[in-house]
Amino acid sequence: MIKKIFAVALLSVMVLISGCSDSAEVSNTPNTAQASPVAKNIPSFTAKTITGVTVTNEIFASKKITMVNIWGTFCPPCISEMPELGEMARSMPADAQIIGLVCDASENSTQVQRALQITQEAGADFVNIIPDAQLLQFMEGVEAVPTTIFINSKGEVIGKAIIGADMEGYKNELEKLLKQ
Repeated sequence: MIKKIFAVALLSVMVLISGCSDSAEVSNTPNTAQASPVAKNIPSFTAKTITGVTVTNEIFASKKITMVNIWGTFCPPCISEMPELGEMARSMPADAQIIGLVCDASENSTQVQRALQITQEAGADFVNIIPDAQLLQFMEGVEAVPTTIFINSKGEVIGKAIIGADMEGYKNELEKLLKQ
């Protein structure tokens, strides 16, 4: 348990030091061509959502493409894009989904309640996961939030990572990946 708390604290400090990326930064210098900042495959995990539901890596198996938005409760661009992400989630094709990964939350932390408040106020009712130790390790290369990656039904990271709030970039990458 102490290792888990330390890992969450370390990740939070790293992300805070790096800062958030904003949409203006993305539109001026797109980071979408970078290699993925995460491992090539989603690890086996058992974690809770911000609503307390237990989920595993099997959550990816039911959809062709899952858009994973890695965000933090401290990040203004992350929070400001939540209403649009909620809208996007409601209009997703049947073979796609959005999942949030709340990088600064750990079970029973105040960030879980903050994440719940943010998503409820934004109407972003898609699944948001509190990372366990395996997901924390998976996210080790993430330097800024929001960072959005795409995962296929086999749990493989595919396509291009999008660093910064970029709704148009998310939609374009998702559309491209669904056509493959």
